Amino acid sequence: MAQQSFDVVVIGAGPVGQNLADRARRGGLSVAIVESELVGGECSYWACIPSKALLRSGSAFRAARRVPGAREATTGVLDTAAVFARRNRFTHDWTDDHEAEWLAGAGIELFRGQGCITAPKRVSVTAKDGSVTELSAVHAVAVTTGTTARIPDVPGLSDARPWTTREAVSVQSLPASLAIIGGGAVAVEMATAFTSFGTHVTIIARSRLLGRAEPFAGELVAEALARAGVSIHLNVSPSSVSRTEAGISVNLNGATVTADEVLVAAGRAPHTSGLGLDALGLDSAALTNGWLNTDDTLLVRGTDWLYACGDVNHRALMTHQGKYQARAAGDSIAARANGSAVDDSPWGVHVATADHEAVPQVIFSEPEVARVGLTAAAAEEAGYEIRVVDYDLGWVSGSSLHADDYQGRARMVVDEQRRVVLGVTFVGQDVAELVHAATIAVVGEVPLDRLWHAVPAFPTMSEIWLRLLEQYGR
Repeated sequence: MAQQSFDVVVIGAGPVGQNLADRARRGGLSVAIVESELVGGECSYWACIPSKALLRSGSAFRAARRVPGAREATTGVLDTAAVFARRNRFTHDWTDDHEAEWLAGAGIELFRGQGCITAPKRVSVTAKDGSVTELSAVHAVAVTTGTTARIPDVPGLSDARPWTTREAVSVQSLPASLAIIGGGAVAVEMATAFTSFGTHVTIIARSRLLGRAEPFAGELVAEALARAGVSIHLNVSPSSVSRTEAGISVNLNGATVTADEVLVAAGRAPHTSGLGLDALGLDSAALTNGWLNTDDTLLVRGTDWLYACGDVNHRALMTHQGKYQARAAGDSIAARANGSAVDDSPWGVHVATADHEAVPQVIFSEPEVARVGLTAAAAEEAGYEIRVVDYDLGWVSGSSLHADDYQGRARMVVDEQRRVVLGVTFVGQDVAELVHAATIAVVGEVPLDRLWHAVPAFPTMSEIWLRLLEQYGR
């Protein structure tokens, strides 16, 4: 049995693990990284990258059809074979040689196999051939294993061999019909993609669409999906699911939805099974239902050696936030190892303060939803005295030039006591590129009086900022 020692051992070689390992390595530490599947992780092969590759062609096609001149040049339907080929290029046909090469170039040693924490600062790695390598960490072990799809406890659902996001984004041939269980970001994105390919899609959601966003966001997306031919069942849950030779049957307490395939998009579960966490004696402050709980330096509570970054800590389940956490964690591990001071004050270099009230998200649905910070409801629940400012994005000159009959809406949530922006939501075509300006305003706590001097170029969609400020008043 081989034994090796490193300053840091990272379990999980997705974008989060890679970023943490790189920051620790740049801090002068030796780093090993453990991966049981493909280097690059869920995001690179079964989530963010392939899903956005599938969505982009339909988005570009629809955008062209909204502008006279381009509209007349767009004929026929999407070439799905070409869409899939482009997606396959982005996933490198589900091979990870390029990612492994990057790790080697960064001076990070890769161990392929299932990692298990056997004791504080000890990780056992079992390779596919059964060989075992024992790794010891001088300073820290970091868990960056992410999440897996959660399959609800619906009679017959597991036996029906449902799709998860993995099957949906790696599909090589289209079903004629698809039922989607769930109403969140994954559900509406996959409904948007498959509808653009000509598949008949049915959404089954236990509440409204996009329940964590402003209510108007889900309403506008539902209206657009319905116009595109999607059947939507809200405020209902499946009572049972079965698969026959004819396809899938989803029973909805009296009604029945039939489809060729069913996609479960009903949340995520921590990917911590088999990591040995239960044997470490962690209390409920550190480990809750498989989720690892951390402080803002990403140190697991009650430990001085175990870190958790990305979806596995349940702070903000998005790749960009996980990478942000990883940079803070990698730097804090290196600082502690080198005897340097750790800046754990809010917005300090070694913390992930933005996780709490400044998280940006883009949902690449039809229309897009881009938001950051708190919704009006969340801000009120947090005790802020707020004012909500709404504006129709279609009334902005840049939007009307961008697409004929532009449909969209913007909302700004203002903390009235400090007169700073707590949250912003945009819904409309191509609003994804508006969200970073909003993120800067929220994170920087820029006073509204100063925002008046951030003049948006004319005629662009960013003019929405001027209109929101005018609506608010000086």
